[in-house]
Amino acid sequence: MPIPIPEDTGGFVTLSSRIAYENPWTRVREDIIRRPDGGEGLYGVVERGDFVVILPLGEGPDGPTVTLVRQYRYPIRARLWELPMGMWEYRPDADPETVARGELEEETGLHAERLRHAGILYQGAGYSTQRGHVYLATGLTQGMPRPEATEADLTSHTMKLTELDRMIRDGEITCMVTLAALALIRARDWL
Repeated sequence: MPIPIPEDTGGFVTLSSRIAYENPWTRVREDIIRRPDGGEGLYGVVERGDFVVILPLGEGPDGPTVTLVRQYRYPIRARLWELPMGMWEYRPDADPETVARGELEEETGLHAERLRHAGILYQGAGYSTQRGHVYLATGLTQGMPRPEATEADLTSHTMKLTELDRMIRDGEITCMVTLAALALIRARDWL
């Protein structure tokens, strides 16, 4: 499991805080703060639960394979190539490994014999509390994907690891979570 990052106020003091918006996935908090230099300001904070991102590593006849998903991302009005990822907003206390197994099966149909926790990353730490758990999935067997209704257009694609590298070089993969998770797993020499 990840080493907890100790909380550090950084010299900031929260003078007041209010919830500006809330839905089942996201809460936006507005804090009035005093900075270390004594000046006051406003800070908007997006609160989101933990998520998982999984790199499914298989073995094909020509070497290692990875499975990516492609789905439409409404906020940017584009389809992105991504590693399987997600969160269980209705089960925020679920064990991250359980969520990782569930998301992998839901989005790709893959069942992993082994999951290795590679570490954590923060998505947008300048404005958000959301933390991600990165996993490497191996010992894969194929089942049927079970996408949620909101992921009906999601497609799953298994490709050579060398193709993934080409897609990154050519700017076809722009999801920062996918790129960061891949870098973390590579830094551990797991690929």
